[in-house]
Amino acid sequence: MAFTSDNLQVFLAVLDQGSFSAAARHLGRVPSAVSMAMAHLEAELALTLFDRGGREPRPTAAARALEPQARQLASQLRELNAQALALTQGLEERLTLAIAPELLATQWGPPLATLAQEFPQLQVEVLTAPQTDAVSMLHAGRAQLALVFERPSIDGREGFQEVGSETLVAVMAPLHPVLRSNAGASPLSEVHLTGTRQIVVASRDLAQTDPRFVFARHTWRTDNHLAALGMIEAGLGWGWLPRTLVEPRFRAGTLVKMPFENLSNGTALWVDVVWSRERPLGLGARRFVELMGRQRAGH
Repeated sequence: MAFTSDNLQVFLAVLDQGSFSAAARHLGRVPSAVSMAMAHLEAELALTLFDRGGREPRPTAAARALEPQARQLASQLRELNAQALALTQGLEERLTLAIAPELLATQWGPPLATLAQEFPQLQVEVLTAPQTDAVSMLHAGRAQLALVFERPSIDGREGFQEVGSETLVAVMAPLHPVLRSNAGASPLSEVHLTGTRQIVVASRDLAQTDPRFVFARHTWRTDNHLAALGMIEAGLGWGWLPRTLVEPRFRAGTLVKMPFENLSNGTALWVDVVWSRERPLGLGARRFVELMGRQRAGH
């Protein structure tokens, strides 16, 4: 094969630097080595790549025709070498991130964009699952990382990094019978929370429910925050939803923040990236955790 990784590098250096001597300085070689490499390449291709009739060699039409594919090949070689180096440093083949649906609006995208630049061959899978299911996926080995709210208690099997916070707000449709019957009267109380149907984002396992956010005696469940939002907007019940999700609905008038007389409406929770201590994290997962932490710190 006429083109090799070495003469490809020299060919592109001459194109970019404008002369054999400048390419030699760029590559840390002597000019005669660069000139000889190009002469050998031209002989093997049976093509004239540089017109040497002037003060500096000028690329011929043949060189310009080969340039786009040569640059693409050089880029692929760099990616291949980076991937090989990353594998020696522990880069996983696939990184799976499980995200609690209420946290889909948080800033997890920019760190993934950085990963895509640094490790272009890394395969990434993003799954959404209710919090308890997302954490279960960690322990089952189905996911390497989970983006979830702080847990009620610390599990020694888990490592975590705080990456931000989110506020859950109790919301209801303005057309809900509780609000319509209470229009102009006193604010709501805990009796309205316990006695009114609640829409809960919860695990697919009926035995798994976060007791911190279940108040009502009668609940409807879903594993998807958009389904919960739809049911609440339809007046089927009230529920806890992230402020970032519901604020546009407040402005549109499809949801209201439930007015309470004896308690504040809004619970701020830390958001964590969690992993299993029982399985070593790969390079991509470690880098994602680092990027999320730096993003929170404002770096």
